[in-house]
Order: sequence, then structure tokens, then C-alpha cells
Amino acid sequence: MTVMPVNAGLRLILGSGSPRRLELLAQLGLTPSDVRPPDIDEDPHRAELPRDYVNRIAREKAEAVVIADDEVVLCADTTVALGRRIMGKPADAAEAATFLHAMSGRRHKVITSVAVKRGDHVWCKDVQTTVSMKRLSNAEVNWYLGTGDWQGKAGGYGIQGPASAFIPWINGSFHAVMGLPLPETAGLLTAAGFPLFGDAS
Repeated sequence: MTVMPVNAGLRLILGSGSPRRLELLAQLGLTPSDVRPPDIDEDPHRAELPRDYVNRIAREKAEAVVIADDEVVLCADTTVALGRRIMGKPADAAEAATFLHAMSGRRHKVITSVAVKRGDHVWCKDVQTTVSMKRLSNAEVNWYLGTGDWQGKAGGYGIQGPASAFIPWINGSFHAVMGLPLPETAGLLTAAGFPLFGDAS
């Protein structure tokens, strides 16, 4: 991995409108100087595999954000994969219900890719987590849909909210399922020369 020299004057730009990613960055003691969510086409390509898809989208998001010479942009994308099937953000409650019933009683993967751009260079890393979802009754699905928590979330659920009652087991990164794996994010920002842990002079 290419590592840039630390520049204490760099400003962090978050290329995401996700409040969860903002909260997770705060756990690293970081508050972005600006938030600039990119507007890109997030439709999967024909026969595109989930991991390839999420890495492509994270990179395209980073490349789409215009930054100055003294700025570093952080973007990420999360998708839920049931086998080769990509389950993104549901368009409505009916699609969210379809996703939940498909995952009910099964394991699926949550893949989050993080991309950091400084200048013309983009660093990218993905994290895969296996998640087990309990068998859901119609009443449980309807209850969850009624909370509205499914909106704007890949796979139609958020592990940190009411749906936590449906997740008895995960193997991997809890933060990655939320939308931003913290060790990998810290590593990418460090590689880009962002002074994550203070001025290294």
C-alpha cells in the first residue's frame, strides 16, 4: 500500500450523508470539515458480484467528490449479500419485507468498502462480516417495518437499531455492518497522510 507523508494541515471531507458514518467517525475523535455526498449511479452491473459491486461503488463515490489540495475525502458503501444476490437499500416497505423474509433463518454477508482519496490517489479496503438472522415471524417483520428503521439501510435493516433483536450472532466487524469498519478506516486515513493520531512531527 502506498503511504503518503503526514500533513497536519489536511482537512477531512466525508463523502457520505449517512448519520451512522458520522457517529462512527466521532468514535475515532474525528469531525469532518465538510460533508459532500456524491451523486452517482449505484445500480449493479449485470452479473456483478457483491464484493466487486461494493468496491466499485465506494471508489466511484470517492472519485466523484471534488476536493482541494489540502483535503482528504472518505467515502464508503455497504451492501448485503445473500449468496450472489445484492440487496441494497429497499425502495419501499414491501421490498424491505421481501429482503427480511429472504434472510430469515439464514446467514448472509454484509460487505462494507471504504475509499479514501487524496489528490489523484484512491486507497480502498473492504470488510466482509457474516451475519446470522433468526427465523422471523410475520408479526416480527411487520413490527420492524412499522418502526421505519429499515429506510435507507442496505438489506432493509440496521444492526444497531430495533433489528438487533433479530441478530443472535455475527462473525466479523460490528462497525462494518453499521457502515464503517474503524480499524480499516484508520489505516486508510493514515496511508493518505491524514494525522489521525495527532501530529507525528
